Amino acid sequence: MRGQRIAGLGMVSVAALGAMVAYADPLLSDNPGTFGLPGLIDMPSAESVPEGMIGATVFRFGAGLRITATFQVTDRLQGAFRYSRVPGIFTNGTALYDRSFDVQYRLLDEKGWRPAVAIGLRDFIGTGVYSGEYIVATKTITPRLRATAGLGWGRLGTNGDIGSPFGSRPPLDIGEGGKANTDQWFRGPAAPFFGIAWDANDKLTLKAEYSSDAYPRETAAGTLSRDSSVNLGFDYRINKSASVSGYYLYGSEVGLQFNLAIDPRRPPAPSGLETAPLPVRPRPSPSSDPAAWATDWTADPEVHPGVQTAVAKAMEKDGMVLESMALSATRVEVRLRNQKYLAQPQAVGRTARILTRALPPSVETLVITSVAEGMPTSSVTLARHDVEALESEESVALLRRAEFSDGVAGAHPGLVPTEHVYPRFVWSLSPYGEASVFDPDDPLRADFGVEVAGRYEFAPGLILSGSVRKKIIGNLDESTRVSDSTVFHVRSDLVEYQKQGDPGIHDLTLAWYSRPAPNLYARVSAGLLERMYGGVSGELLWKPVDSRLALGAEVNYVKQRDFDTLFSFRDYEIATGHVSAYYDFGEGFLGQVDVGRYLLGDWGATFTLDREFANGWKVGAYATFTDLSEADFGEGSFDKGVRLTIPVSWTTGKPSTNKVSTVIKPLNRDGGARLDVDGRLYDTIRSTHQGDMQIQWGRFWR
Repeated sequence: MRGQRIAGLGMVSVAALGAMVAYADPLLSDNPGTFGLPGLIDMPSAESVPEGMIGATVFRFGAGLRITATFQVTDRLQGAFRYSRVPGIFTNGTALYDRSFDVQYRLLDEKGWRPAVAIGLRDFIGTGVYSGEYIVATKTITPRLRATAGLGWGRLGTNGDIGSPFGSRPPLDIGEGGKANTDQWFRGPAAPFFGIAWDANDKLTLKAEYSSDAYPRETAAGTLSRDSSVNLGFDYRINKSASVSGYYLYGSEVGLQFNLAIDPRRPPAPSGLETAPLPVRPRPSPSSDPAAWATDWTADPEVHPGVQTAVAKAMEKDGMVLESMALSATRVEVRLRNQKYLAQPQAVGRTARILTRALPPSVETLVITSVAEGMPTSSVTLARHDVEALESEESVALLRRAEFSDGVAGAHPGLVPTEHVYPRFVWSLSPYGEASVFDPDDPLRADFGVEVAGRYEFAPGLILSGSVRKKIIGNLDESTRVSDSTVFHVRSDLVEYQKQGDPGIHDLTLAWYSRPAPNLYARVSAGLLERMYGGVSGELLWKPVDSRLALGAEVNYVKQRDFDTLFSFRDYEIATGHVSAYYDFGEGFLGQVDVGRYLLGDWGATFTLDREFANGWKVGAYATFTDLSEADFGEGSFDKGVRLTIPVSWTTGKPSTNKVSTVIKPLNRDGGARLDVDGRLYDTIRSTHQGDMQIQWGRFWR
């Protein structure tokens, strides 16, 4: 009865106070709770952060440590991945290193008297240490005061419950872990929670809440003394990206939290640090200078080489390579290799400006063909008079008049290779870092060292490349964890490679890329394909320039490398392969499905969804399901992870095509493991095709 009165008070308070003021926009908050998502303290709220925001929180108190990464996938949907240290849960007192996922969806926006309403799942995959579900409402009372109330199940229904409206909650069957506990969702006792948040000023927010989490396991283990259901806290914003939070919890604990928020669309370094492009050079009118418009220059054998040399030198100064050119009285086609600009339209735009300065006035049609790994991928055809007339206009005006086509379908038969482009050798010496996270025995290990990489291009599409690494400092080789996998260790012996492969050859391959027909791309790679495997890999991709859909097939025959990562191999070889479908859903969402045979010989499919921003940031997640049983797979039940790609230019403000990518996996197991081949075709060509070019076309005049 007491719980019912509390629930009624909380819900009625929000509704009544909401009648005082009406706000139509979604509630935005930069105050995360102790579980990383926007919230009060331990309790959630119906607030969101701006779409695309990436967050990270580190929360520490007596009953544990929580490290959470969050991503606002859409305006309404937000997800979180958490790594927690929970002491004293097991009878032997051993601390639990737990990995968990959360998701929250905002059902309703605040409007009139109506509060914002969200539904959420906390720790819905895995061991269920923090497992709970909730529906929550938040209302703006004044511009600085927000009230929240909700009902929670699971962990959020253990204090002051009002009954089980949707039936009893079955026991959690952990098994091998890693599975969604769907049979428990919104089952069992439900309990109310509520609270308020008040912005004292632009930097300080004060919070108070009534918590419905009884912390039953922690109190039973003696790691938490729960003397009160009321929590108090504050958030202090240091700057736009960082804040610190402090809490007084359950009448006995003090907690501290550090919060970081990153907007991928707002780089820390100012943009535009690259040199200004050459201005467009307008042609004289035919009436004012008819001689300049004459086409008799085509009979002079020195004109074409002279123009090609001038264009090549200008492009080289701008970080680009002119691979070949065909020139006639009214048309020019150039093949462009972009080595500098992350946005391909920026390279195309700078090339177009260079052409207006180097070509005779009679040349009206400009065909700029992008080249990736020696393959012509797509052509952009522009009218020279449009480039001249629209230089001071918004780039979209020129986009409406641009024509996109396949890079080989309409290629000029008279393309002349630029001298001294091939053969070509480049090398680099750079630092590298490698981390091991979420190891139950030691949650964070890392190595740092130097990497020497080299690349020799014999001819267009024929490339020898490799890299050697030497560790300078780190502790990856100190791990004592040994794989407990009961199947052959196709991936789970990573620690042995880290221990014995220093220095080591990370990869050494000979690759051939080609265009067998319009809309088709091909790759064959042979050698030491990655740290753990060597062999042969072949791939074919169908991808029209203007299509959202791409289809591919890959076949590999590989042998496992020795732990020293030199030229010897272990006694394990296998044929693997996949057929793949890629689809651009628009709004930055990219989907991928790979179906086939994995390194262990298991058959199945991998489902991937990425969110990509126009500046190159990418956040995604994947899950792989195969015919390998959960018992044979081991802890985690199936392979899954989060992918993150950060463009170097975003951090430095200087143009660069380089990106830093990482995959965060809860566990490194053997089931669903795929070969890690560099230079797969879809990622190689996609940035030069129409969809990506249109998204980034705003940089054409940069």
